[in-house]
Amino acid sequence: MKIIRFINEQLLLLFSRDFISNTRSLTVEQSKYALVVLLLLGSCLSGCLSESPSKASISLNVSADSYNGTLFESYADGEKISSTNLTVEFDFSLTSSSSQLVTFGLDTMDGREPVTINAMNDSLIQVEFFNHGIYDVTAFAIDEQNVQKNQTISIHVELSIDWVESNTYEPKALAFDPIPLNGGPNPSMIEVNSVVENPSLLEEFETGAQSVQITWNIVDEQNDVCQKKTTQIQDGDSGDWYTIHFNTYQAHQLTISYDDGQDSINVHHSLTLLYED
Repeated sequence: MKIIRFINEQLLLLFSRDFISNTRSLTVEQSKYALVVLLLLGSCLSGCLSESPSKASISLNVSADSYNGTLFESYADGEKISSTNLTVEFDFSLTSSSSQLVTFGLDTMDGREPVTINAMNDSLIQVEFFNHGIYDVTAFAIDEQNVQKNQTISIHVELSIDWVESNTYEPKALAFDPIPLNGGPNPSMIEVNSVVENPSLLEEFETGAQSVQITWNIVDEQNDVCQKKTTQIQDGDSGDWYTIHFNTYQAHQLTISYDDGQDSINVHHSLTLLYED
């Protein structure tokens, strides 16, 4: 652009010098006419040399009030009794532009429609997450010239399951699926912490107390046992199992089987699907 401008300026200068030398032999009317031509030529060249309007610039700066969160599910005797989703708030207030901003938006990239707000009235967007997974959401801003700027933000959503059964002779299977529904990366691991209690039926008598022998199992889709632990629990006592499972590419079940004894038991499972930071 600078080279073309220099060449045009030199051509205009040479033409002007030539014009001045030639006008000495022209009549007054011819000189006026030639001067008009020179002015028009200079106007055209100056128009060609002028800078084109610069495109609007957006400085997109979006932050989240949380980049890691957990969904909670609670079960009693095999029935879901409550669940808590994760809500994340995204702040666009530090975003600026050389022209008027008209829209702020956020796309969760999981099949849902993007959430948008009027940038002239608001700068906060709240998004609710219902399923575990890593979400690479896209925040964006659009100005009055329809210029759009995007920013990717990673949100890690884990899942914690609390499972309780009381006075049961047939513990139910806790089914869990580590495969994320948004198509993102699988969890890094599954953390299992289980406590089984053999409550005392005869608190005032030492005779008649019975122990139970149980086995915890983590079973995959092919009904293969991935991990297990067997323990003997005395009357009035409890046993526990803590383990980490790394097969996060199949649905599983956490089960408890009776090996010996007839006493009822209380079961408390805590299971968490964990994602790497």
